[in-house]
Amino acid sequence: MLRSLYSAVSGMKAHQSQLDVIGNNIANVNTFGFKSSRGRFSDVFYQTLQNATGGSATMGGTNASQIGYGTQLAGIDLDMSRSAFQSTNRGLDVAIAGEGFFQVQDSDGNIFYTRAGALQIDPNSGNLTDANGYTVLGVSGDPLGKAPGSNKIHLDIPSQQAAKAVKTETINGIRYTLTSEKATTDANVSVNFVVDDTLPDGADAVVKDTEMNTGSLTVRVNAKSVFSSLSDLMDKVNTAITQANGGKEYPTGKLSLTAVPDGGLFPAGGLTGAEILGYNFDVVPGELTLSGADAATNGVFGSMLPKTVSSVPKFTAEGDVTFNAKYIKATADTKAAWEITATVVKGGDTRTFVGRIDESSTAANSVLLKESPVKPGEETGQYIEMKHEGFTKLSDEWLKDHAGADIGTATMTSKGTSTVTASQDSKELGLGQKGFVLEGGTAGGTLSSSQVGVSILANGIVEVNHPDKGKIQVGRIDLATFENPYGLEEVGNSYFQQTANSGNAKLCQAGTNGSGALKSSALEMSNVDISSEFSDMIVTQRGFQANSRIITVSDTILEELVNLKR
Repeated sequence: MLRSLYSAVSGMKAHQSQLDVIGNNIANVNTFGFKSSRGRFSDVFYQTLQNATGGSATMGGTNASQIGYGTQLAGIDLDMSRSAFQSTNRGLDVAIAGEGFFQVQDSDGNIFYTRAGALQIDPNSGNLTDANGYTVLGVSGDPLGKAPGSNKIHLDIPSQQAAKAVKTETINGIRYTLTSEKATTDANVSVNFVVDDTLPDGADAVVKDTEMNTGSLTVRVNAKSVFSSLSDLMDKVNTAITQANGGKEYPTGKLSLTAVPDGGLFPAGGLTGAEILGYNFDVVPGELTLSGADAATNGVFGSMLPKTVSSVPKFTAEGDVTFNAKYIKATADTKAAWEITATVVKGGDTRTFVGRIDESSTAANSVLLKESPVKPGEETGQYIEMKHEGFTKLSDEWLKDHAGADIGTATMTSKGTSTVTASQDSKELGLGQKGFVLEGGTAGGTLSSSQVGVSILANGIVEVNHPDKGKIQVGRIDLATFENPYGLEEVGNSYFQQTANSGNAKLCQAGTNGSGALKSSALEMSNVDISSEFSDMIVTQRGFQANSRIITVSDTILEELVNLKR
């Protein structure tokens, strides 16, 4: 009698669990991206009353005699079948027409997978998120040529043309040559410092790798970050540049940034990313072009620097002598030097003089120019006077003959300063021919999603209709597939997480490697079949009821046994 009671109890428990599964399915009949489940029963164990025997020549065999001890819920299986789509007329609603899952990441860095594609753009970070605020993963920026990824999708929508403001600050600059492996030709590089209220992953400074071969780098500085010193700020900027360059550092002296504010020190407590833009920046060392009228010669300062950030050598005097600078490359056991060439034209006679300034001669006030080729009687050379303050200025230089008479004016002309425009809450540092200028602006920054039309293509590419630039691609939603999607674990909010039985996520672009294409302005509905659930509910109810009857009958029989003796 006791066996039937406990068997019936196990049956009631199993059917109760099955009813719980059915109830959860019906409750989520209108949950987007929901996948239904089913209960699976199995018997438990048996008591063997008689073992099976084999037959003989005179007698046949007998089967085993066993009594079972009820049932159990062996497992709950997911139904990953695709469901119908519901049109929403909302461009950021996306459904997957096939296999695959969206990748999302919570604030702790945990990655989940979902079929619910109700997306939105976070107004604070500019990241693409789902309805629960989890960041959608894929590729940021122009996705052309980029492998499928699991990075936060930051929609950096370029601003419209910025208007100039009145306030202007001049900061010395140097003409650079881009030496990244990605560069195709020499180029003038602009380094732009732009303040962002929030950067991806809370970074202090970010440089996009897509800009490494464009001749213009934008360093986004977190407005909320506090930098304790100049080296702290510039270390993080240089780290961002290195990361954008594929982890490869720039060759020494090619793109190293330093900053020199008034007095050379940050105020107590440090400066925020927004405040550092009021400081002057210099770039050292680098290649500076100082050319004459024919613009034929390039010069390099190397490690010979001006003593202050307010000036580099300026050459203003006019005359009939062209004075050029040329770089002398340093070997392993020599120092870099500045080679000076003066060409004197007088009375139709052209004479060329050559001299050098060693990098350590920062306070020299003259340099010996020897004529090249040397003419008889003039091998002693000529002196050129240099009026400067540690290589901060050089002007009105004169060449003198042996008698001390003036024979001409040495001049060096430059192309002046270059000007760039930035937004009111950002500053751009454009590296120009001789100097560069910071200007404020009234527009700039980034446009919000409400100012542009955002659409998601079938291959996952996020496209915006920019008012100035037309249609541009600013990101891509990549999908994840699994060898055994039935092995995923549900964690709520229509999320699944990877398990040992599901296998690792395989990333792919939508519509490739067996994954489905994306359909915008639609959401995948729940795959719960109400008619099947009601049928299962009736069967489960009757199963529970039948097991309860076993308990009733067993109780009645026990009562009869008790009443045998009165």
